[in-house]
Formats: sequence, structure tokens, C-alpha cells
Amino acid sequence: MNSAPISHLAAVVILAAPRGIGQYIRQHFFDRTFQGLYHANAFDLALLIPYFVVLVLLASYGVHRYTLVYLYYKNKKNRTTDPPAYFPDLPRVTVQLPIFNEQYVVDRLLDAVCRLNYPREKMDIQVLDDSTDETMGVARTLVERYAALGNPISYHHRINREGFKAGALAEGLKTAKGEFIAIFDADFVPPEDFLLRTIHHFIDPKVGMVQTRWTHINRHYSFLTEVEAILLDGHFVLEHSGRARSGLYFNFNGTAGVWRRRAINEAGGWQHDTLTEDTDLSYRAQLKGWKFIYLQDVECPAELPVEMTAFKTQQARWAKGLIQTGKKILPCVLKSDAPRRVKLEASYHLTANLSYPLMIVLSVLLLPAMVIRFYQGWFQMVYIDLPLFLASTFSISIGKQSVFARTPKYRVESKKDKVGARKYRHGLGWVPWIELLIGSYFALTVYYAVDNENYITVPFLILFVVGYWYTGLMSLLQGRFSGLGLPTEIHDKPFPVSV
Repeated sequence: MNSAPISHLAAVVILAAPRGIGQYIRQHFFDRTFQGLYHANAFDLALLIPYFVVLVLLASYGVHRYTLVYLYYKNKKNRTTDPPAYFPDLPRVTVQLPIFNEQYVVDRLLDAVCRLNYPREKMDIQVLDDSTDETMGVARTLVERYAALGNPISYHHRINREGFKAGALAEGLKTAKGEFIAIFDADFVPPEDFLLRTIHHFIDPKVGMVQTRWTHINRHYSFLTEVEAILLDGHFVLEHSGRARSGLYFNFNGTAGVWRRRAINEAGGWQHDTLTEDTDLSYRAQLKGWKFIYLQDVECPAELPVEMTAFKTQQARWAKGLIQTGKKILPCVLKSDAPRRVKLEASYHLTANLSYPLMIVLSVLLLPAMVIRFYQGWFQMVYIDLPLFLASTFSISIGKQSVFARTPKYRVESKKDKVGARKYRHGLGWVPWIELLIGSYFALTVYYAVDNENYITVPFLILFVVGYWYTGLMSLLQGRFSGLGLPTEIHDKPFPVSV
């Protein structure tokens, strides 16, 4: 039996159905019955003009992300792997370990650093401790133990925390012996060959900094850590590599990298007037002409935040710090002799976090703008609003001077581990409730879109509903059920080490 007539008949039935696809398309895209009846008034324009301004700005940041992906693939041949040559005699390196209240991870850090494969007579290790809790005793005991085993390690504790991490690094430089400075945060575990795989790139006297790629010890611990890992992989694989391969400015990430001491000094040293002192110093050094190297193949594992409030604290610090650095550094970049494409990329990089407040404005304007645009016609919504909305949503990757807010680390490395400590946990505040409220607002927008058969926008609106509700609920519920499920290891010491 010939199936062709049956398929044609089925198509006719579907198109003839009262609510079929054909009827839907004819009604919403080709029906001109009410064309010309709607005329925008001043109130509508007062809503639509800011709406489109925000959409265009966000869309430009989205296009910028696509551009970085394009540069990543276009310039694959410029990927840095091996150094141009090797030092016949290895230079002296100082390893700086800035810590603050890190009693659960400091032993893991020191163990990894003392295992670094590098001549002991060419290395000195500084534990720069600004702690105010039991970490002081833990770190001091560990330093004494590793020093007794022959490791060139010393303990430095400051009475005040002036300048926070930047202040500690600057203080450590006063007694540092190395020509090159390697820096690791407390939650990092550098591999044994880290220094040998990075130091030889400095044989080029123009190289001021070498940054390596972060990887993740507890990537598969939870859905949250999976998402964090994806976000960071996007930054370290696509963004960093795209910039580095294209000769654009990129930044030291505060850890898992090595600096030439002369580059730090010539750039003005560590300064603490922003929360991202690493990005600040990076741009100042590159404006001085120093060359940066990014080694995507050299990996340095680290622990991801396992709690939503810790993750948001980390992201908020990075966002505020980048905006502060933009206010401080961007005018200097724009006045410099750098090529125009470098200035443009730096502008997008340093202002990228403006997309956060812009998304809040978009959230407020979205529902009324959708109502107004619905009455203006479907062609405008599909061919103007939707492309801009899609581009703007891809721009989100997740003023006032603030104090440094640390990210808690609990040495949670796998699913069998559990957050048993509460002392480093941040308060919830009112932010989770605002997130739930915004999520509910988007849910109302979804209802309006479905009720008016605007099905094209529904999947993207649902992403906002799920995102806001997930972050809000995770923040409120974190730790509330910590006694259920996974076993926890109890330590009779304030730190899980065998000292």
C-alpha cells in the first residue's frame, strides 16, 4: 500500500485542525485583521526604550563571548606548550602561600608544596598567615614539622590584615629571596612538576607572568560543583586561551601562577584598593610592556565551593573587584598606545560584570515589555526581541568599596566527604528571598506567555525561573539536612592532619 497519500492526508488534517500548527502560524504571523489599530503612547515608550537599550547592551556582551570562542579556534596554532629554551641553571623561586582561617585545608596545601620537584637550595616557601582562629597554631606546627624535614619553609603572621591578601603578598616580598614568585591559595594542590613546567618560559626576558589552568578536585561532588566547574572551564579554556592566543590582555587569577619579581615591582607592586588585586596588577604590568603566558596544558587542581552561599560570596567578590579594577585601570588602557582591538577587548573584559545589574533591570521590564510588544505584533517580537533576548542571555556567565570576604573551604573532595563544620559559613541575609521573588516574577511571565500562545519565549523564560529558584532554595536549605544521608568523619583535632 502506498504511504504517500496517507502522509499527505495527515498533513491536511493537522493544518485544518482548529488549534493545529497551520492555524497557529496563520493566526499569529499572517493575520492582518487588527494591523494598524495599536499606537504606542508615551507610557509604552518609557518602558520600551530602556528595555531595548538594556537588550542591546546585553546582546553586545553576548556577541563578545561568541567572539572569544571564535578567537579560540581561529588562533589554535598560537597555543603555548613548550618553552623556547631551558635555563641551564635553574633560577631561585619563592613560593608564597597566603592563608586566612584555612584550618581544614592548610595541611593539604603544605604537603603538596613541599613535594614540589625543585632544588631545595633554589627555593624558599613563605606561609603568609593572616588567620585569627586555630589556623595559626595549625599552620605554625605544620611549618615547624616540614622545616625539620629539611624543607626551606618559614611562617609569617601579621598582627593586622591591612590590604588583606594583597597586603600579605606585599609584606612577604620584603623578605622573599627568589627572582620569581609562585603563588598558591589554600584550596590548591599543585602537582610536583609545576615549577619545572612553568619556570623555563621565563627564559624570554619579556615574560612577566605565567598562568596555569585550574582543574577541580571535587567536580563531581554535587550539581552545584558541576556547574561551577563548567563555568570555570569556560573561563580557563575559551576566554583565557582566546585572549592569550590572540595577543590580547588577560589576567593572573590570583593563584596557580608564577610572576617575575621585576614585573611586579615595575608595575607598582601589590595594591589593595580593589578586591581583585590580581587583575589590577596584571593590567598594570601589561601596560608596562610585560608579556603574559597562558599554559592550558599545565593543570593545578583546586577545591570548589560546595555551598551556594560560599559560591555566591566568591562570585560577588570577583564581580565587585572587576568593576573596581575597571574604574581604576580602564582609563589608563584607553589612553595607552595599545592597539584598538586590545582596548576594545579590555573594555569588555573589565566591564563584563555590569551585565548583572542590567539583568535585574531586564527582569523588571520583561513582563510589561512583553505585553506591549504582543499588541504591536508578532513579527516584531520574533525578528527583533527574540534574537536580542537570546544574545543577551548568553552574556551572563554568572561601586562601593567592600571588605575582603573569604570563600570557606572544608576539604570536601568527593561524595563520601561531608561539610561538618559551620564556623566558616556565611549568613544567609535577605538575598535568597529576593531570588525567590524574582523567580516567581518570571514564573508569572511564563504564565502570561503561555496564556497568549507566545510559546517561543517559554523555554528561555523557564531557565530564569529555575535559575533563581534553585539559587534561592539552595541558599536557604544548605546545611538544614546535613545530618541525613552521607557519613561524616569526625576529627578530635581542629584540623584533619596527622601532626
